Order: sequence, then C-alpha cells, then structure tokens
Amino acid sequence: MFNSEKYQSVLAQVSKYQARLVVVSKTQPIESLKAAHAAGVRVMAENRVQELLSRYEALPKDIEWHLIGHLQTNKVKYIAPFVACIHSVDSLGLLQEINKRATQHQRVIPCLLQMHIAEEESKFGLNLTELEDLLQNPVLKTLSHVKIIGLMGMGTLTEDREKTHSEFRFLKQCYDRVRSMYHGQIFEWRELSMGMSGDFDLALAEGSTMVRVGSLLF
Repeated sequence: MFNSEKYQSVLAQVSKYQARLVVVSKTQPIESLKAAHAAGVRVMAENRVQELLSRYEALPKDIEWHLIGHLQTNKVKYIAPFVACIHSVDSLGLLQEINKRATQHQRVIPCLLQMHIAEEESKFGLNLTELEDLLQNPVLKTLSHVKIIGLMGMGTLTEDREKTHSEFRFLKQCYDRVRSMYHGQIFEWRELSMGMSGDFDLALAEGSTMVRVGSLLF
C-alpha cells in the first residue's frame, strides 16, 4: 500500500532542491495508486505503454502521466492523446513518430532525450556523440509538435555511491553543454530527469530537476 508519510518526507526533500517528484506506479495495484492520488500525488509514471493505458483509464483524469520506459514507434499512437512527457526518446525516428501522432491530436508533446550513462548494456540511450548528432540534424526543425525539454538517464545498479555520483555528474555536464549550444523552437531546456528510489538523493545533489521514485513509496 502507498506510504503517505514516506511520500511527504521524500516530497519535502525533493522540494528543497526545487525539483519535481514523479511517482513510479509500475507493478502497483490500482488500489494503491488510488491511495496515492488521495494523498495528493498528481504526477505518475509507467515503464510500459499497456500499463500506462490501463492506469490512465482506471484513475482520475487530473493525473499527469509520464512514460519512462523504452518506447517502440508502433506504440506511440496509443499514448499520444494524453501523455504529459516522454522521458525515453533515443532516436530521430521516434521523435518523428511522436511528432506525427501529436499532430493528429493537435498537441505538442514534451520529450526528454535518454542518455546511456550506466555500465549495463541492457539500458537504452544515446552517448554524447549520438546526442549531438541528433541535435544537429536539420530534420528537427520540421517537428513542430514535439518539444525537447531536457535529458534523462539511469545510473548503474550498484552499491558504489561514488560511481553513481560520477554518472549523474557526467549527465549534468552533458545537459549544461547541450543547453548552452542548441536553441530554437523545438528546444526548451528545463528538465534533467535522473535519480530513482535508491539514489535520488545523489541525483538531487548533482542537479536533477525531476526524480522518479516508486518502490520507496509503496
């Protein structure tokens, strides 16, 4: 069940850094999510499109839904009508599909570009060279229904907190670099999404503006 006291504690910690708390609802039963909503949670996230759809249908419509897991282009159409932010964009093709579907619904969808900062090869994301190649692509200027608002990354699953610090520090450096270099209609650099239940404190210390916390709250 949702732990409202823990939520208030984490929220207070996040608020000190003027960051946002995104409650990750994956694997949790609907009743727990209803309890979270009753406790004041209005920003939730899911890893998978199917789960995101089912939660969106079952829960109050004042919740801001984020997609934080890997997104396939053929599933964008299902979430385009309502998703508030897609954290896991890692290719031009995916951006083009998001733009296409957003256009159909007369929306502009905020997106974060996912960077690969961890040791695990199983994690998705761009390296710095790929990130800059994408940002320099002239096709981006034609995408009027997406807004690139920042970067996202996941640290290595490790007990070595200094390593996690280093990975988050690197991501912040990447964020500062691209924010200073790339401007235009499609860019609105304001979010750095990093930090989860086990390391959000380190992420906040390194400049995160948005932490994704789930298991710690349930």
